[in-house]
Amino acid sequence: MIEVLLIRPGSTTFDHEGRIKGSLDIPLSAEGEAQAEALSLSLAKVKLDCLYVAPCESALRSAERIGDRNFCKQKTLDCLRNLNHGLWQGKLVSEVRRLQPKVYRQFQEHPADVCPPEGETVQAAHERVKAMIAKLKKRHSGGRIGLLVPQPMASIVRYALVGGSLGDLWKSELDFGTYETLEFQPQQALAGLSILAAV
Repeated sequence: MIEVLLIRPGSTTFDHEGRIKGSLDIPLSAEGEAQAEALSLSLAKVKLDCLYVAPCESALRSAERIGDRNFCKQKTLDCLRNLNHGLWQGKLVSEVRRLQPKVYRQFQEHPADVCPPEGETVQAAHERVKAMIAKLKKRHSGGRIGLLVPQPMASIVRYALVGGSLGDLWKSELDFGTYETLEFQPQQALAGLSILAAV
């Protein structure tokens, strides 16, 4: 059995302003630093075989704070980079809702059917996550690993691990500085995974 801690980094100024960050590299805000510190305290005594980290500043800084107390091995994975929202990046979510109400609603209800202008589809992000999970299942036959991934990519990772629904990816952008524990058998199909707990 493998336990996966799906960890969301602390928040950024874009998060507080209601801006779409996507794959832009935005540092942690002061509040995000405090959230990363709280994560560090929560995970201090949690044994992790490895912490896999998205290649963005908010995730890397959160990983650094976690590493202050949890001395697990850390590895940055490019495939965990956040969903590229293309021309939406940097815009206010409210601006997209006002200027493109149909597209906004479609992304809210059926995100897999929408590609932001010059951006990446949820399906493309999902495919790279599935490939990463297949590699991790070969590398880890048991134990506990962490995946430190910003939203909305964390929701896509969660969907790849446990199935179900992607949910409202606009709302997922409001989830930072938290983690949940997922569990699976390495030989299981992805659809057979189940959630243990959320923090």
